[in-house]
This record gives sequence, structure tokens and C-alpha cells, in this order.
Amino acid sequence: MRLSIQNWALASVVAAASTTSPTLAFHTPISISRPTRIPIPLTASPKTRLTALPSNLANLDLANVDVASLTAQISDYLSSRGILPADVSPDRLASALDPTSLATFLSSPANSWHAVAIASLASGALFLSLLSSFLNSPDDYSAAPYEPGSDTYDPAKAEEFYASRPLMVAKRVLRLASLTAVFNAGLLFDWLILGKLLGDEEYTALRKNEPRRAKEALVLCEKLGPTFIKLGQALSIRTDILPEPYALELRQLQDAVPPFPSPEAYDVLRTELGVSDLSSVFSSLSPRPVASASIGQVYRGTLRSNGKDVAVKVQRPGILGEIALDLHVLRLLTPIQTQLQNSINRRPTTKEDIDTALLLVDEWGRGFVAETDYRLEAANTVQFEEAMRKRGLDAVCAPTVVEELVKDKILVTEWVEGTRLDRDASEDVPRLCGVAINAYLTMLLDTGVLHCDPHPGNLLRTTDGRLCILDWGMTLRVPSNLQYALLEFIAHINTEDYDSIPQDFINLGFSPADVSLERLQNSGITEGLSFAFRQLSQGGGPKKMQERVKAEFQERYGADLSDEDLRKAARAEMLERMEAQLASEGVDVKGVTNVMEEMSRRNRELFALPPYVLYVARAFSTLEGIGLSIDENYAIVQECYPYLARRLFTDKSPRAKAALRAMLGLTEDVSTETDTASASPSGLAAVKSGVEKATKKESSLSPKKLLEMTDNFSSYTAATATVDRDGVGRTAAAKEFAKLLLDKDGSTLQEILVEEAAKLGDAATRSILRSALVESALAKAIATSLRAPKEALERSEQFAALLPENVKKAIIERPADLPKLLDELLYPTAEDEKVLNTAKELREVLGVRLENSSLRSALAQNLSDGASIIPTTPEISPAVRNLITDSETREFVLEQLPGVASLGRRFGAGLLRRAAYRAQNSPVLPEVTRKRLSEVNNRLADVIDPVATSRETQ
Repeated sequence: MRLSIQNWALASVVAAASTTSPTLAFHTPISISRPTRIPIPLTASPKTRLTALPSNLANLDLANVDVASLTAQISDYLSSRGILPADVSPDRLASALDPTSLATFLSSPANSWHAVAIASLASGALFLSLLSSFLNSPDDYSAAPYEPGSDTYDPAKAEEFYASRPLMVAKRVLRLASLTAVFNAGLLFDWLILGKLLGDEEYTALRKNEPRRAKEALVLCEKLGPTFIKLGQALSIRTDILPEPYALELRQLQDAVPPFPSPEAYDVLRTELGVSDLSSVFSSLSPRPVASASIGQVYRGTLRSNGKDVAVKVQRPGILGEIALDLHVLRLLTPIQTQLQNSINRRPTTKEDIDTALLLVDEWGRGFVAETDYRLEAANTVQFEEAMRKRGLDAVCAPTVVEELVKDKILVTEWVEGTRLDRDASEDVPRLCGVAINAYLTMLLDTGVLHCDPHPGNLLRTTDGRLCILDWGMTLRVPSNLQYALLEFIAHINTEDYDSIPQDFINLGFSPADVSLERLQNSGITEGLSFAFRQLSQGGGPKKMQERVKAEFQERYGADLSDEDLRKAARAEMLERMEAQLASEGVDVKGVTNVMEEMSRRNRELFALPPYVLYVARAFSTLEGIGLSIDENYAIVQECYPYLARRLFTDKSPRAKAALRAMLGLTEDVSTETDTASASPSGLAAVKSGVEKATKKESSLSPKKLLEMTDNFSSYTAATATVDRDGVGRTAAAKEFAKLLLDKDGSTLQEILVEEAAKLGDAATRSILRSALVESALAKAIATSLRAPKEALERSEQFAALLPENVKKAIIERPADLPKLLDELLYPTAEDEKVLNTAKELREVLGVRLENSSLRSALAQNLSDGASIIPTTPEISPAVRNLITDSETREFVLEQLPGVASLGRRFGAGLLRRAAYRAQNSPVLPEVTRKRLSEVNNRLADVIDPVATSRETQ
């Protein structure tokens, strides 16, 4: 039966009235939006409302209904929503209505189905209206389950807190569901309909739509609120969790949300400062915030007390409660999300999977909650500023905190004039990028407090050319043991000591402690790291890396292959390697249905991503992005070396010293491991085999690496000491290096250089003595004359029999054996050759030009090749000459001169200890003589440099 215009109009009036009004009541004259009588109370259950609906509609008193007023309102409502047909005008609607027909329509049994339809429509509309009112009602976040702080986040307390507030949790879940419904439906359609149901195992549509869905995710994060903005920022570096298009899109997230009303902010200020009039504290305060973020917003003001411009950060009311609720909801939804994700990847979900995901949420939670503690943020800011001044990093700073105005919900700092580093066009921005790298490495590997929110808006170039780091609410504590593990890892990577990488992975928490080193080695991690390090060292970011990888693939698989063919070839090779690895572990590859899934499962057993890596990666990816915006070939790995050089040169700890020795191509001293008893009994053969064997494991100093690290040390000091104007940075570098070499308390580099200098002095002395006493023409003539009596005596047995045995030994045999003894004692060992070759290499690298050639020539005539190792004087370059003429530098060097005496003593002690080492390991000298000479030299060394003993035992 077709609904007539009159019946349609009658139904529309009642349905529209019940939809737009939160109740089902009318009064005279009709006012749909503001009813005054509620026959069906809002507290009634949906079933009660639905049951009461027909009788209420039928029993309405419509005798005095102002039909014209009613139809005008209904017409406007229906027209605005496109419900009123185009051919039905308001007048036609009014003519179709009269009180009698309306009552008849509602009460007639023939039209009961109309009433049911109206009841259903009205009931659904009412439910949606009530749900909308519920979701859009004001939120009360005044209470939170825990206090602000770096260690106050407690999921158990949150669970207990929200157990008594189920409506609050339900409301947030429903709101999140309503906001994400369209996005989730789109993902489900791409995966289920276009992928799984259509049999597309590669999920082409899902991958193809990722860029568009990623943009939708970006907008969605901004709609979902502060917690999800920060969550999106954290996920933007997790390409192991998110597809790369999502990660790249989310990196555009700035921690900015619409500001809350300034009157509310002023109320917070008055409450926290304990004043009724803000003008008593600020002579001026901006009426609107100059910046608004998720945790709070910033006003610019001027202090009445001293007239200084300040930044006044005011915390958003209820922000801790809002973050706590979102984190609680995330913990509720995480198991579901994990199971769904594993199901999509056709992988079973274990308890460990869910626990790992929850740990990740908790790690984010600790960081988010810590940001709400403004007192902690103030303390972090002050500590960073003090740490940078103490370490001489004057080119980097943080805002000065006005400590008397730091409260629970407000933070006042002095105003910093500057521009964002990524938007500044100044010539020194590349230098400041290096400053930023050094500052973050100092935080990570030295101070132990890492700034974890380095988005471009928090890095400013000040008007005086310094780098200012803002917003210290989120930081990461880095323990000392982890710092040294990172140093060792960097040193091993730099020197390509990949055999040490598996142990580094365990030390860094990348692998469980119970995983065997052999299994890690067989996993192929060293090959992957070697490839990644090589690519990162060449710079250029992801774009250039992709170009280089493509070039390598073309060289390996064929230059004429398309991109798709290259990917298939690389995939095939990867599968082949995976199958070989599984086979090496005793796995029947034929029984594995999906090799990649099996390898993924095994890698999850071998490797894990520690939470601290999230923040470290975020910090350095941000800095790399700024560097690449300035220089497309920017290599962040190269920018790390200046700090590394400085740290290893100055850190006296055993682990740092070992890392520096590894960087310089040196191994630990093996002298204590030498077994003299195992050497040959005596003679030249003993020298060749015994001492060579003792020094076989020991490598030599790399002059190239030494000079490279020295340059990096100078670069670090020059760049970070101060604003590098008029050569101030270079002067600071010269001072720092002079202090390093001449410091009377010593340094790691000084110890290594003294050790190597003692080796060189020993080897050079032996070489000179050998040239003079063994290889020179005069020495050979003397040796011949000394051997002549013995040879003559051996030819004449009668004459030999006439001489007493003791006389024969004293005047003939012993003098004859002296050249041989000297030859054996001064025979160059493999270590001597390495030391002398190192000295020559160092001279070549420095490009030394001899000035005192006449002296060298005179010595060469008598000492043969021994003159080649005599230290020579290099030419003084104009830059060095200019540096020496600087009065401040000269004064500083003069202040360090007392350290020269200490350095001389250490060098002398080093020579004596070297002599003791030679004596102890000599296969020529008798055992008693070896022991006595070794003891005497070591005692003399301890007398000359008594501090060395205590240093060596540290």
C-alpha cells in the first residue's frame, strides 16, 4: 500500500519531532527543540520507551496544535536534511495536515503499521540522539589514577581506578570507535574483500592504498587527541611495526592541538601562583597563546620584578587524567589488536606476543606521564644546561629556568629569540647540525639523560648563533653499563670487527642473554650490519641508499632487469640464504611450508628491540632529516665520529680504553701471556721463533686512524666550544688538545702515545745500535778481528793445546762470541718491524719535510739505515704559526708546561718497562739474568713514575 501525501506528511511530522527532540512530548504551541513536559522520562529504559511510544503518540492532545507553526518547523528541518521531496512545498504539507486527520492517522487500526514504523524510527533516532549526547557530553578528567612523574605510571592503579568508572571507559571506547570506524572499515575492505576473498596473497590493493590510508591516519591521530598525537610520533620511527608509508606520513605530526580558552589558563596561573591579580607577577602577558601543544600551551610575558621577557607554559586542565584514560583503553585494546594483527599475518598469537605489546604501551605510558611533571621538566632543563657548560659545549644551550616560578602546572623560562633550525637559512646551520649530533651523543653516552622529543620545533638557532633545545618533559635515563656497551659497539662497527658484534648485541639488550654467540653469528646479523653501516657511512639518507642498493642489485643480478625483476631476484636469493641457514641448524627445509615465516619466528627468538632504542632512533632520525634538508649527501654516521674521538681520548675507564685501542688498531698487551720457557734454548733461532711468537697476536697502531680521530677531536672541540667566529673555535681546539697531551694527570690518549713512543724509542735505539755495532763497516771489521784469534786457534791444534782453558776462554773465545751475542740481542723482532713501519707510515701520512738534512746525512754515513727512524722536524704551516702567535693560546700552553715534566717521566718509565719486557722475554740471556734485569727496570720505572702503578690497577 502506497503512503499518501497526507499520511506521509503525518508520519514525517511525528518522526521528525521525535528525532530532533530529546523527549517525545509536544505542547501548545509546538516547540520541537525545547520541550517542557516529559511523559517518557529520559531515565526510563529503552524497552519502556519503546513500549510506551504508541500509546503516547495516540493519546496526544492535538486539538489545539498550531499546525502552521508545526509544519513550518518540520519543513525547515526536513528540507535542510534533504528528506522533504522536491514537489512537496510547506503549504502543501500544511494543507495535508489538520488535527483531526493527525489523530485519526495515529489511532486508526488500519494504519497501525505506520505507527510501528514511526515507533521504530523514533526509537532508533532516540537511541542515536542519546548516544550522541552521551559521547559529546563534557568530560571530567580532573582525577587521575597516579601523580605526574617519571616513575609514577602504574597500570595496576589505573585498572583499579577505572574499574569504578565503567561509563567513562565505555564512553572513550565508543568515541574512539566512532572516530576510527570509517578508517578501520577501509582497511578491512582492502585486506578482506580485495585481498583475502579475491585470493590476492600479495595483498596488492592493501599495499597500493597505503599512501592514501597513511594520510587518513595522520588526520585521525590529530582528531583522537593528545595521547594519540604522541603515539603517532612514537610509531613514526617504528617501521618494524608500521608499513613505511604510514611511518613517513606520521613523521609530519607536530605536537600541536587547538588551544584551550585563555581564561582557563589564567585561572590555572592564579591558582598555582597564589595571586588574585596576575599583574602583580607579570607586567604584560599575551592574551592568546603563542604556541599550543598536547600537554600545555605557552604565553609570552614580561616579569614585573626584572623586566625580562619570559615564556609561560601552562598545563592543559585534566591532561593527566585524559592521558591515563587513553593508556588504560590502549591496554584493554592491545591484546585484541595483537591477535588481529597476527591473524592477518597468519601467525598464532602467544602470551609473549601480548606481553611484548603491553610492555611497549607501558614504555610509552611512562614517557607520556613524565611529560606532565613540570617540576621534573625544569630540573631536566637546568641539569642539561649545567652539564653542557661543565663539558665546554658552549654552542648548545637550554632556556634559563625562572626557578621561583616553577609550580606543579606552570613552568616559566626566559624567552629565547631564535628560529627553527630546519627553517633557518643561516650559513652556520650545517655546523649547528653537528653541534646537535654532539650534544645528543653527549647526553646518550656521557650525562645519561637523553632528550626524547627532538622534533624540529624544539631545535632553535638563536640570534647569537647557538643551538637551543626546548621542551625537556620527556627524557630517557641511560645507565652507565649501557653507555659503555654502545661505545664498544660503535668501535667494533667502525673497525669492522664483526666477530665482536654478537656479544655487543647481548650487552645492548638486542638479544636475550641465553642466546648463544654461535647462533647469533650464524643468523647473518654481521653481514646485515656490514651492509647497513657501509650504506649509512656514504650518507644521502633513504633516497641515496635506495639508489646505491639498486645499483648493487643491477651489478649482481643484471643491469637490464626491471625494478620488479630486481626485487624478485633479491627475494629469491634471500630465500635461498634462509633455507641454507635453516638447513645449517638441522631444520628439514622441505617440511617448512613458509620459509620467511619460519625465519621471522626464529628471529623473534634471537632479537628484540629494547624500548630505549625508540627514543634514540627518533632523536637521530630527526637530526638526520634536518641535515639532509641542507645537504642531500649528509651522513649522520660521519657526524658521530668527532664526539666518539673526544670521548675515547679522554675517558680513562678500562672499557673506554679498550674501545680506543680497538679503534686505533691495537690489541691488549700480550707480554704477560708470553711463555719464555717455551722459547728455543738459545741463539738467533730462538730470537726469530720465541719473541716473534710472543708478539704474533699483537697488531700495530694505525697512523691513518690516529690522525683521523685527532682531526675529529679537533672538529668536535672547534664546533661545540663556542660560536665559531674569528677562529675562536680553532683556538679552543688547540687548547683542548694541548691539555689532553700535557695534562699532568694523564689521559687515555697520552697513555697510548707514551706506550707507543716507548716501543718506538726501544725499536729505534735497537736499530741504531744494530746499525752501529753489527751492520756498519767498522763493526764488521771489528767482529772479523775478534773472531780471527779463535779461527787461528782452531786451525792450530798444537798452539791451542799450549793455552790454559781459562785463558783461552777469557782472551779468545769470549771476545770472538761477542759479535754473535750482539747480533742475537739486537736482532729485530716482528714487533720491531711493525713499530718502525708504523713510524714510517706516520711520517708519510703527515707529509713530513725534513729541514735538518745535513745532520741526517752525517748520521746516515755512520749509522746506515738506522737514520731513517730518527725523529725529524716537520715544517710549520702558516695556520699553525698563526695559532702559536695567539697570546691566549701561548699563555695556556705555558700553563701546561708543568705537564711536560710528567710526560717526560712517563716516557722514561715506559722505556724502562719496555726494557724489562725485553729482558723477561729474551731467549738469549740466562734465566737469572732475565729475571734480575726485569726486576731492576720495573723498580726504576716505579720510582720515576709511581702514579703509573695506581693508574694501571684502576
